Amino acid sequence: MIKDIIVNLEHDVSRDRARDFAVTVAEAFDAHVAGVAFAYTPDFPGYVTPEIPPNVVAAMVEESKEAAEAAIRRFDETAKRNLLSAEHRLVRTIGIKAPTLFAALARRFDLSIVLQLNPDAVAKDDMFDSLLFESGRPVIVVPYIHKDGLKLDRVVCCWDGGRAAARAINDALPLLAKAAKVDLLIIENDKIKNETTEIRGVEMASHLARHEVKVEIEIVPAPDIDVADAILSHVADESGTLIVMGGYGHAKLREIILGGVTRAMLNSMTVPVFLSH
Repeated sequence: MIKDIIVNLEHDVSRDRARDFAVTVAEAFDAHVAGVAFAYTPDFPGYVTPEIPPNVVAAMVEESKEAAEAAIRRFDETAKRNLLSAEHRLVRTIGIKAPTLFAALARRFDLSIVLQLNPDAVAKDDMFDSLLFESGRPVIVVPYIHKDGLKLDRVVCCWDGGRAAARAINDALPLLAKAAKVDLLIIENDKIKNETTEIRGVEMASHLARHEVKVEIEIVPAPDIDVADAILSHVADESGTLIVMGGYGHAKLREIILGGVTRAMLNSMTVPVFLSH
């Protein structure tokens, strides 16, 4: 069961959507939710630091602290309004250490929730990467334009027979058990060989059925488009409300260099995505 949720609280009020989504997950599972806000100390290169007046640095630290405290107040008000069991944490750190600190905190929770990085942003999504690789827990990434809460009308589970996909589906079982319908989606192309009944989803579908999950196997040929596009196309056609998938099935460096389903999904996602590694 999902009984403990942690969510990253961002300074910008326009990015409170992960918080709002986390609240609906907590309501669905009668779970406790912890909101974590970071107050940042600037991390300047050593050769730059002597040139910056101390009062300027102090002002930046104070501004970040005030923004984090404001995010916590918004979180507390929302949790109280929804009668949730909740707590908040204010963590002071330099920016580069925040993802690792958040991943360490997430190890004590069943699920972490973060907002998608704006695809137009130049920065890397270090928060997500650290959660996926360092927390040992699943993570839900909420699209930055998403306005709805948790919806389990139709959950799309991406299945290729691999370890990461198996881990994600297992971690998502509490959500799948509540879903009105679950698609076990298999994308067929030259890179994915579907030669056995196991990879075609028969045994995994039977496993899910034993957990009383209402599952149907969906096999989608996609010889001319990449896997991420095929998944998103299926989700759009079938009005999917949540995607479950393994994160970085190959070595992360290889995926970054060659491109990969995980990175493509994070850039183009249209509904929340539940990932495990």
